[in-house]
Amino acid sequence: MSFQAYLDAIEAKTGLTPRQLVDQAKERGLDGPGTKAGQVVAWLKEDYGLGRGHAMALVHVLKNGPTISDRHVATGGSHSDESTELWLDGKATKPEAASP
Repeated sequence: MSFQAYLDAIEAKTGLTPRQLVDQAKERGLDGPGTKAGQVVAWLKEDYGLGRGHAMALVHVLKNGPTISDRHVATGGSHSDESTELWLDGKATKPEAASP
């Protein structure tokens, strides 16, 4: 599953966009340099029932922003992403979702 697919699945499971969850993490103080991944994983499991893989995708966004390495782009495998930029504003607002 690609990074973007994990983020899209998080939205489907929680009803919240990745950006909304990032905002919640910031409100909880879970976006600082000292934040441990386990803290974020525990919060997302407790509040939203998310598993570790989905939570770790959000941890990546919290620690690195919405950019991923180009080594994950257009590889043709199941983990391949279309771009180095992750879309955080919800599946319905993705540029390709707006196309006919």
